[in-house]
Amino acid sequence: MGDPNSRKKQALNRLRAQLRKKKESLADQFDFKMYIAFVFKEKKKKSALFEVSEVIPVMTNNYEENILKGVRDSSYSLESSIELLQKDVVQLHAPRYQSMRRMKKEGGEEEEEEEGDGVEENGDEDEEAEAATGKQAAEDDEDDDDVIGCTQEMDFILWPRNDIEKIVCLLFSRWKDSDEPFRPVQAKFEFHHSDYEKQFLHVLSRKDKTGIVVNNPNQSVFLFIDRQHLQTPKNKATIFKLCSICLYLPQEQLTHWAVGTIEDHLHPYMPE
Repeated sequence: MGDPNSRKKQALNRLRAQLRKKKESLADQFDFKMYIAFVFKEKKKKSALFEVSEVIPVMTNNYEENILKGVRDSSYSLESSIELLQKDVVQLHAPRYQSMRRMKKEGGEEEEEEEGDGVEENGDEDEEAEAATGKQAAEDDEDDDDVIGCTQEMDFILWPRNDIEKIVCLLFSRWKDSDEPFRPVQAKFEFHHSDYEKQFLHVLSRKDKTGIVVNNPNQSVFLFIDRQHLQTPKNKATIFKLCSICLYLPQEQLTHWAVGTIEDHLHPYMPE
């Protein structure tokens, strides 16, 4: 008898061949769960944790135009984009989410914690913009009436603010229509503040309001950004809001699972 790993590889290859004939991708054979954690620099502050309401898989070649647009905008190099397009990569889009975080009111009653609090100052010249950003974030939260289990469009202020350390995405999957529990995909999806801030500063010199896409250094996390303006007493402040996230995963890694449950992997980001 053949080696079990060899038999598994042959079975996957046959499945890929069948899917090509049907013009489908291997990703269509999976159900996905994704969670997004905004990790703050202040370790005593709880991460802002969200569950994505629906993960939409798309093959990279179906999104070729947006990748090449990133090259034209100098977001990343032509060489790295060609390499990305030549790979059998699955995009996992996350446009909507729901909060999993609460805080305690006086008297013990629970309420949703505001995502825009704790914005730190970058410097004197940015103080007014920072203050406006913090105020706008608080107003947005009040308007959304966020509650646990309430799905909303992705809308999270990323800049100008200096209190976020990184964005972490956790991906889980299982075979479609399976009764098995979701398992963690063995891949790392992180985007540090210092990396996306450099790209925001570059974008500031352009006039795009929508269609702004930034990516982490290893091109596994792409952030779709809306540029908005806030009027302050002295001038207009520019803010960048996250409106969608896309993860890039080589198709061959769809069946590479790590150990542990969803609860195990979310524990470091969950409220106490």
